[in-house]
Amino acid sequence: MERFATISSLQQVKGVGMNHNGPRLPAQSEATDRPTLKTVAEITGLAVTTVSRALANDPKIAEATRARVSEAAKLIGYAPNHAARRLRTGKTMVINLLLDPHFEVLGFGNALLVGATMALEGSGYNLVVTPHFNDVDPLVPIQNIVTNRLADGILFSRTGPFDARVRFLLEQKFPFVSHGRTEFTEPHSWVDYDNEEFAYRATLRLVEKGCHNVCVLLPPESLTFCQHLRYGVMRAVRETGVGYHIPTTVTLDSSMQEINEWAGALATSEGRPDGFICPGEASFLAVRNAFRSHGLRAGRDYQAVVKSISGILSQIDPDIDTIYEDVEEAGRMMASQLLAMLSDDTLPRPSNLQKPTTSFRE
Repeated sequence: MERFATISSLQQVKGVGMNHNGPRLPAQSEATDRPTLKTVAEITGLAVTTVSRALANDPKIAEATRARVSEAAKLIGYAPNHAARRLRTGKTMVINLLLDPHFEVLGFGNALLVGATMALEGSGYNLVVTPHFNDVDPLVPIQNIVTNRLADGILFSRTGPFDARVRFLLEQKFPFVSHGRTEFTEPHSWVDYDNEEFAYRATLRLVEKGCHNVCVLLPPESLTFCQHLRYGVMRAVRETGVGYHIPTTVTLDSSMQEINEWAGALATSEGRPDGFICPGEASFLAVRNAFRSHGLRAGRDYQAVVKSISGILSQIDPDIDTIYEDVEEAGRMMASQLLAMLSDDTLPRPSNLQKPTTSFRE
């Protein structure tokens, strides 16, 4: 890219005629240098500090000025020097998103990433994704990021009631937002889905469709949303008296093969459940395929309510009742909350609880 646009373009950015008293164009010998804040300031006729704040999207700078500075920066190909900024401010301008590559949450991770990326657009922050695998202590990557100052803030999911990552970050006073709540008394920023309400609505829907024995596949006990799902089911059980079954040999984190084998044995058992609550699309598909292999069909031999993230299930089995979780919106809220804390660390720690959206078939 040429360092400088045409004089007429720069005149438009400056908003005044270019005469001998106006801002000068740098000498030809400077043209091979990387454009800097000073270059943008010379072109726009603004102070370097004003240019810096405008490019950082500071709301205290007039919107028209921010737009003019942004246009000038694009015209000359200016890009922030993050290494220099880090030396000057101590900031990395990086936000780290930790993702669990588990099969059940693959759609979850992608949607969370898209939402966070949208929220960070234009903020000057870069999003770095760090995968977390089950054979690694989840605290290790967090400690590495904080100790080595690899990011200014952290986003992560799948919290436990007394999550070690949350405890560590609170102790370090390091900015973060979790997807999922904890039971710590000290407030922290989070975004969560109302899994209790999801499970409650799902159970009532199965009872409405004539089910007498509902089965809910829960995540591991170590995760907070396991409690929330159980609370929702049991609230509906107390209200309706419906029978229920909670498996102990498989969880939402079990592989599809393990769930398929468990469901296959369940399909031929006495007292087989006639209703299923699946908090994930992959787990439902494993149950569905196992039951189909024994000649059992959804909607005829059993009912199901499934939490949907991707919308793919409606294409595979359009007759299944679903309750939607907007994970992309969750990612957007998480990143927005983190940006707010990074801009003003005196703000109260924001939190948001997303309500389920039902899509029940007639």
